Amino acid sequence: MTVVSSPWRCALALALAAAASLGLSRFSYALLLPPMRADLAWSYTTAGAMNTVNAAGYLAGALLAPRWLAVHDARRVMLIGGAAAALLLALHALVRSDAALYALRALTGTASAASFVGGGLLAARLAGAGGRVGAGTVLGLYYGGTGLGIVGSAVLVPAFVTPASAWPGAWLALALTAALATALTAAGTRELHAPPSALASRERVTWSPLAFGLAAYLCFGLGYIGYMTFIVTLLREQGLAGPAVTAFYVLLGAAVVASAWIWAGLLQRWRGGGVLALLNGLLAVATLLPVASRSTPAAFASGLLFGAVFLQVVAATTALVRHNLPVAAWSVGITAFTIVFAVGQIVGPTIVGWIADGPGGLLRGLAISAGVLALGALLASLQRPLSPATGPSPH
Repeated sequence: MTVVSSPWRCALALALAAAASLGLSRFSYALLLPPMRADLAWSYTTAGAMNTVNAAGYLAGALLAPRWLAVHDARRVMLIGGAAAALLLALHALVRSDAALYALRALTGTASAASFVGGGLLAARLAGAGGRVGAGTVLGLYYGGTGLGIVGSAVLVPAFVTPASAWPGAWLALALTAALATALTAAGTRELHAPPSALASRERVTWSPLAFGLAAYLCFGLGYIGYMTFIVTLLREQGLAGPAVTAFYVLLGAAVVASAWIWAGLLQRWRGGGVLALLNGLLAVATLLPVASRSTPAAFASGLLFGAVFLQVVAATTALVRHNLPVAAWSVGITAFTIVFAVGQIVGPTIVGWIADGPGGLLRGLAISAGVLALGALLASLQRPLSPATGPSPH
């Protein structure tokens, strides 16, 4: 087990890794989509496809992660991924062609996956060490750290998207912030390691007992990404002004950070799919709110609820792995859930964009996303805790 002298410092430093790999590298795109779409004359399908290729790159990184973790310490994988993501974000400011932006979004996804999977493994190890910080709190802080990146994006993007600089300046600001976050993560996790393990690289598990959990997580990936890709665009179409959109995204990000404490107890206690079902159901409600009402209070309620829930779905799957798999299989388990998550994210944005280009627009696309999330809640409710007799076991 990992033993560190300052678990709070390590947990907070890991949260910054999540802030860079997801909050700054992926979810900032929702804020940049409106000016980029206007400047580059994108359809909704093209705008969604940019997130699809990002998710495809993330899937590639998730598939490669077991090989990287078999030969490198997870901390090294996390830090290299974070540094690469920062560099790639800076390159976004230098190109304008769709092909180049597709390539950069894909490579950023791969770098983000390396950082996020490596950080997730370190968080699982830290959570398993016991001590002054509870396991649920550690996992909640790591995944909730994405909210710090969302808040940072909400502050940075409007400040740098100006008539003079259009959108490239915002990508540079995000890159510098991601680089700083990665440097702080490196400084705060010197004691934290998950060395490569020959046993882990050979670990094979039987996944059928976790099929409902995996299927629910696939639905989550399909459903949530439509909201996170297009919600800012929808709110602007509904007449929400720039400062109100910034406040909405800050609120969403702050709720992500707070979610670490809201759900820590349940993540610690529940071994089955109950938490996953509850969270997917709440996300379905949050996604429907701006569809059902164009009012500003409905929009802010949606952002608050969505932010308080969506990254804790990721934490819930890590908790499911910790509760039901042997330690040697944790990296395999986290990677398997990451893969189905990435598959959902690949399909989701383009489908929602394609639907939005037709009758009903974005409202119809988000309504379908909500339905997929509701299906995920149903599937997760069928996932039971695994006993030693029926749970995944090494072959």
